[in-house]
Amino acid sequence: MSETILSNARLVLPDEVVTGTLVIRHGQIAEIDTGGTRLGEDLEGDFLIPGIIELHTDHFENHYRPRPGVTWNAIAALQSHDAQVAGAGITTVFDAIRIGSDPEVGDITEDVSLMVEAVATAQAENRLRAEHRIHLRCELPTPDAAQHFEAHAAHPLVGLASLMDHTPGARQYATLDHYVAYYQKKLRLSDDEMAAFIQDRKADADRWSAKSKRDILALGQTLGLAFASHDDATPAHVAEAIADGVVLAEFPTTLEAARAARQAGMAVLMGAPNLVRGKSHNGNVSALDLARAGTLDVLSSDYVPFSLIQAAFLLPELHGATSLPRAIRMVTRRSAEAVGLTDRGALAPGLRADLVRVWRPPHGVPVVRSVWRDGQRVS
Repeated sequence: MSETILSNARLVLPDEVVTGTLVIRHGQIAEIDTGGTRLGEDLEGDFLIPGIIELHTDHFENHYRPRPGVTWNAIAALQSHDAQVAGAGITTVFDAIRIGSDPEVGDITEDVSLMVEAVATAQAENRLRAEHRIHLRCELPTPDAAQHFEAHAAHPLVGLASLMDHTPGARQYATLDHYVAYYQKKLRLSDDEMAAFIQDRKADADRWSAKSKRDILALGQTLGLAFASHDDATPAHVAEAIADGVVLAEFPTTLEAARAARQAGMAVLMGAPNLVRGKSHNGNVSALDLARAGTLDVLSSDYVPFSLIQAAFLLPELHGATSLPRAIRMVTRRSAEAVGLTDRGALAPGLRADLVRVWRPPHGVPVVRSVWRDGQRVS
């Protein structure tokens, strides 16, 4: 029988931290002994937590498009992304792949296909340390978002889709100051060009958003996909998400919207970089404010993979009412529950042996010392 024993660990269980031993057999957690230590690999008092589950990261796209106008080999980009993900203690990752072309990115039809195919190929060829799944990030105010969705939504690795609208003057960019500050510099536009760009984006939203969402929801619900809303700012946005059958509220921009989503039974997801930095980069509500209000369920690394484990260990220091087990649940069990994964996300017998050994100095950034997926050491 294949067996691995990890002893003298601080085991972060769902509701407590205990010193003990964990036994792995055939890729699963077989036993947890909290009454003492046994022979095996001595973890020297380090924390042992479940493998982190990431629901929304743009990091694969950042490796695929490392510079404006530059694309990289998709499998090489994925492997580079995977190395960072696994090194950050993430054992299950939903790679966010944008669908929907607009003047900012050009026609991305081929790029979407290459990225989806790369995830499938790399998984099949056992190239990856973490288990990768796909999150279709649907940009609704675009002419081909529904077309891209139809082409890829039935792929067996697609497990989540988000309904996104970055139209200037709405949601994340309810005020134009942040939108102009970001896009005018990024796109190198004059004031007149920027004004025309904004008008064109608003016209695209009027033309495409409602139809894109209608078509995407119809197919996605038939396939049984989990849906997330994005950047809800008002109770009206939340009511719209409820009508759409959304289960996950990604990055609400106000406390009012987060409370409404929570009361409606949706899981509320915020960015771990927001919590680590202490604020939103767009001036929206902070993740810490949501934690203090009791409306924070899930954390996502968004654009910095290591921010997840950093935030999970930091949150109990910033908000004493949040215990370490509760903070760890925000990046493990609650993430799994939000997308219907029942075989992982906690230290419990019978679940997958996706594990992370973490050294936490008295103060400062935690260190990921080892990572196991399905009982096999991958980092």
